[in-house]
Amino acid sequence: MNLAELGAFLKSRRDRIRPADVGLPGGPRRRVPGLRRDEVAQLAGASVDYYIELERGSGAQPSEQMVAALARALRLTRDERDHLYHLAGRPVPPAGSAAAHVHPGMLDLLDRLTTTPAQVITDLHVTLVQNRLAVALLGPAPVASGFRASFVYRWFTDPAARGLYPEADHSYHSRSFVADLTAAVARRGGADGEAEGMVAELRSRSGEFAELWERREVAVRRNDRKRIVHPVLGVLEVNCLNLFSEDGRQRLLWFTQAVGTDSVEQLELLGVLGTQDLAPGSR
Repeated sequence: MNLAELGAFLKSRRDRIRPADVGLPGGPRRRVPGLRRDEVAQLAGASVDYYIELERGSGAQPSEQMVAALARALRLTRDERDHLYHLAGRPVPPAGSAAAHVHPGMLDLLDRLTTTPAQVITDLHVTLVQNRLAVALLGPAPVASGFRASFVYRWFTDPAARGLYPEADHSYHSRSFVADLTAAVARRGGADGEAEGMVAELRSRSGEFAELWERREVAVRRNDRKRIVHPVLGVLEVNCLNLFSEDGRQRLLWFTQAVGTDSVEQLELLGVLGTQDLAPGSR
């Protein structure tokens, strides 16, 4: 762990980024070439005072979650992200974890989707990053580690997770999740402990999952039309579209209005009201 070098590295990465690169307004009078410290803190979900202490090299050792948030805020490459973890004295997270590296290009696209809910997830359905409207529509990502942060895992082990969709649609989603997971596990290969561990635990905990897994149905979820239950806005019918990373391990999801339904007005209202008092709980 080298907190002094960590602070210097953070500052060097901050200086190279223009506000427009991360979806922030530039403004006519800026005294720094890159981002301000308060802007990095905002993007990483940290307090300004905490981030200032990190740059000074006099703060506490940042958590793995904070290192991941800083790496995304500063649009670090994979090598830069790994270097940041080493400086912070934290282990580099595995590729499929909730702290996994997100390609800066995918983050750039997410930043530009300001008028529609969007998020980046792994092929195991672990949420990596969400925009403001996705949090308002789906709820914030759960505080969990490993495959237990997966929405598919919670779908078959936590009855509360199923409240996101109408009960009449549960059977369809169960089949779709398992078919998609079957493809993901095969793509990762038999030596992937995270995927194999998730399947083994689901087979032991959920009879429904075990039965569906034995069917060996395969279908990657590339696009879908689904109904989402929101506690304030009611049932929204939306189109869910996917953009995949080159290796297929991550996907950018965004939700658009289903033409001819009330969801057009509902999503507009979601954008007006924002996230306060609207999040339906942990997605």
